[in-house]
Amino acid sequence: MNPIEDFNTQKAENIRELGKDSELKDLSLEWMLHSSQYKYSYNFNWLGVPIIQLPQDMIALQELIWSIKPELIIETGIAHGGSLIFHASILELLGGNGVVLGVDIDIRKHNRRVIDEHPMSKRIRMIEGSSTSLEVVEQVHAIANDKLLIMLILDSNHTHEHVLKELQLYQSLVHEKSYIIVFDTILEDIPENFQSDRPWNKGNNPKTAVHEFLKMNDRFVIDADIENKLQITTARHGYLRCIKD
Repeated sequence: MNPIEDFNTQKAENIRELGKDSELKDLSLEWMLHSSQYKYSYNFNWLGVPIIQLPQDMIALQELIWSIKPELIIETGIAHGGSLIFHASILELLGGNGVVLGVDIDIRKHNRRVIDEHPMSKRIRMIEGSSTSLEVVEQVHAIANDKLLIMLILDSNHTHEHVLKELQLYQSLVHEKSYIIVFDTILEDIPENFQSDRPWNKGNNPKTAVHEFLKMNDRFVIDADIENKLQITTARHGYLRCIKD
């Protein structure tokens, strides 16, 4: 009897049972909606830098990074830069030459300064511009050209059109066993006009883009085990595993 195998078997069974619990899934969504009135996901730092993520999704990301050991992590949407620092710090623990590439249409000077002055900056590169512009796409592909293992994280403009275009433009960079993570797919599951000041809403958000993308692309599948394990996640149907090159 191998205790590690036994533990992993029990863990897999726990996750399967979590996936069957629709009541818990509803409660998790209710908790996320209620906590969002306090901007819950805005209230955390990673190594001193604000990171606008749920801690549960951060745990999932570090598991994936540690398992995949990517040479390059591409993230669209930088904000304060905490996510870039987070990803870079896991790559630092892994050793090797892994880097993080952040893309944002507006990298504010004070945020760039914090990132540039951080100890993890040695593993971070940034491009300012729209992630769907031809110029930026060409730059990203040029940087990714010699990298075999790449993870892609989409967390910028959350409209259906924008996310679908990002998926189409960058999916070829991600190969078998790696992942695309699409954040804020939860927008499809929350009450309409919950974010009335934003251009995205029910029927026009990252989840609708993911579902349309998967109809056209058979290289990726939704990894339901991750969201079943987390329960509390902004990326419902957003953890996409590449199953073939």
